[in-house]
Amino acid sequence: MGKIAFVFPGQGSQTVGMGQELYNRFDAAKKVFTAADEALGFSITGMCFDGPEEELRKTFNTQPAILTVSVACYEVLKEHGLQADIVAGHSLGEYSALVAAGSLSFSDAVRLVRKRGQYMQEAVPLGKGAMAAILGLDRASVVEVCSRIQEAGGAVQAVNFNCPGQIVIAGTVGAVEKAAEQLKEKGAKRAVMLPVSAPFHSTLMQPAAEKLAAELDKVTVRDAFVPLVANVDGQIVTQGNRIKELLVKQAASPVKWEDCVAQMVAFGATEFVEAGPGKVLTGFTKKIAKEVTNLNIEDLASLEKTLDYFREVR
Repeated sequence: MGKIAFVFPGQGSQTVGMGQELYNRFDAAKKVFTAADEALGFSITGMCFDGPEEELRKTFNTQPAILTVSVACYEVLKEHGLQADIVAGHSLGEYSALVAAGSLSFSDAVRLVRKRGQYMQEAVPLGKGAMAAILGLDRASVVEVCSRIQEAGGAVQAVNFNCPGQIVIAGTVGAVEKAAEQLKEKGAKRAVMLPVSAPFHSTLMQPAAEKLAAELDKVTVRDAFVPLVANVDGQIVTQGNRIKELLVKQAASPVKWEDCVAQMVAFGATEFVEAGPGKVLTGFTKKIAKEVTNLNIEDLASLEKTLDYFREVR
């Protein structure tokens, strides 16, 4: 029998109302939201359920909100007897995965990602950084064009290797726009500027990574009892001290999601369950590993569908 992978989404998956159905139905979910409000000292629950959307979109709110909903989804799955054999999360989602793997306590994680959001926003002044999705071009070409602009004094890197044909670049506005133009000339189908407030995972995030390192030193990062595949290198990790190092590095390093999925498939994962708002990772997985079964949980309907699937096959 194949293994089960739980994957956790990152920023961009947030919607007003997320998690509310599970909160209303399951005490396991309600406990997570209550713990988040207590840890943060304000109602992230209210922001998840009622918005306003422009507040939810600010990265220092988005990050704890998505983590809270994702962990609530995970707790509901656990209560129904579903356990992961391996976990991973996209960017911010790596913190959700570490809670599921027993490496970080939920209250530490929710406070950490709130600060992570603040540090990322502070690292680059609003309006100075940008990100763009490059569609329909190979990895080597994207890296080559960004490196060329970087060598000429611009700041731009490939920062998310999401799936074949979708790579995100980030850096200063001018360098990203220049790279987007050159990548279209090189054969990219499209280059779409993303509505984000900072150039996440670019080298411009180094000040955020340094501040995050100081915060991570204040919390306990335990050995994971479920293997985690790290964003930074797409490799399996379980040792707490190594996880801590990789979390610091992750803030200013590319997310190698395509490599993460390939690693989980090589580990033997045949069923991927996306726990949290949206189905962004499900879309990526379908393009990376066509042979696996994709499921998700974000509300009662998706939970029921996922539970029905496992009742039938297991």
